[in-house]
Amino acid sequence: MKLTLSYAGFLMLAAALLLAVVWVFLLRYVPEQTSVVSPAVPFGAPGPGAVRAPFIPNRSDLVRAFAPKAAAGMLALLAFGLMGGWVLAGRMLAPLTRVTEATRLAAAGSLTHRIRLAGRRDEFRELADAFDAMLARLDAHVAEQRRFAANASHELRTPLAITRTVLEVARADPHRDVDELIGRLQAVNRRAIDLTEALLLLSRADGRSFTRKQVDLSLLAEEAAETLLPLAEQRGVRIATSGEVASTTGSPALLLQMTTNLLHNAIVHNLPEHGTVTVHTAVHRGSATLTVENSGDLLTAQLLSTVTEPFQRAARVRGDDGGVGLGLAIVQRIVDAHDGTLTLTARQGGGLHVTVRLPIAAAGHSR
Repeated sequence: MKLTLSYAGFLMLAAALLLAVVWVFLLRYVPEQTSVVSPAVPFGAPGPGAVRAPFIPNRSDLVRAFAPKAAAGMLALLAFGLMGGWVLAGRMLAPLTRVTEATRLAAAGSLTHRIRLAGRRDEFRELADAFDAMLARLDAHVAEQRRFAANASHELRTPLAITRTVLEVARADPHRDVDELIGRLQAVNRRAIDLTEALLLLSRADGRSFTRKQVDLSLLAEEAAETLLPLAEQRGVRIATSGEVASTTGSPALLLQMTTNLLHNAIVHNLPEHGTVTVHTAVHRGSATLTVENSGDLLTAQLLSTVTEPFQRAARVRGDDGGVGLGLAIVQRIVDAHDGTLTLTARQGGGLHVTVRLPIAAAGHSR
């Protein structure tokens, strides 16, 4: 209705301007009073040969003749503007009706509906395509969250079930070794705590609730290597760090967790043991890169496509480190939260080659 009134009002304004132009540039040149000079005729009544004076209208005559026709034309233009404006507005706003319907369906919980607006690429087509892309991302995110919640519920149920079983066995056998019982309960409790902390870290990374600062990946690599050095020595694995300063912007805590998870994953899955884990940082094509490489079992392309999924590692890869299967999943979330890319490549001789590319820190960014 607003567009219809706008179209009709614009049409009436154009008509009024046209009439004003006619008045200004035409009628103003017509004199208000006209004088007619009649030809000379004999005295008395005009005879058959007399010449009649021509009728010359003045401005008032033209206004009286033109005003009714102008009013009728304005009314016709008003009716035409209202009808044509209604049809035109309806045709132009038809795509918005489809967008509104898709919005209602999405608000009701249906994220599988797509607008798929056809036609030329105008503003409405761009709006519909952007809305479809948003629905696709929301649908994928919701599906991932539901799958993750189901897996997390299953994983959290496991230590609780083990704890209940151990306690029931201890109650049935009062003479059971107390130290062994406490050790098992501590191990189960430690796993539950590690899983809970990992879930909280995943939630923090997904929400991007962190302050961005300038971070040097080479320093993070050295800190993570120093932290995991006892584990590496226990397994007989040597950590070799090299590279140059590679500055990016993000959360120092999350990026350190990302680096630590990559090194931890490389150490515990280094087969055979007494191998080497190499860590390299560099700046390449406008990106700060972190590369972690280790030897190990041969990995298939199908397995590589799933190792970043939550809780997939423990079911598919050697899990004697007591992990909870969220290491690479956390890495993937942290990389996504920092607008980077994570590339996993299987080495020909076995093992994994991981490359993280993050946006390089802008010059002059404050620490």
